[in-house]
Amino acid sequence: MASDAGLAPLVDSTISVITNDGRVIVGILRGYDQATNLILDECHERVYSSKAGVEQVVLGGLHVVRGDNIAVVGEVDDEIEQGLDLSAIRATPLAPVQH
Repeated sequence: MASDAGLAPLVDSTISVITNDGRVIVGILRGYDQATNLILDECHERVYSSKAGVEQVVLGGLHVVRGDNIAVVGEVDDEIEQGLDLSAIRATPLAPVQH
């Protein structure tokens, strides 16, 4: 469980969420609750491929990511993000978490 002090400074910041099924979602954190359910705005999913560049799929609107489906949450540095050429990045997609 995330503590209040852990996510509170990230509200209204751009974050990256890796889900248990291997999806990577980037958006603005608008809120969260005690179960670490996240409310994201202006979000998109990054689909990685070892053969092509990163595809960004716009999700549009507000999205809720359930806390029990979150593997990792990280803050995105907007300056570094602007300098990335996602079309040149090649990566194998993440596999789902296995319990």
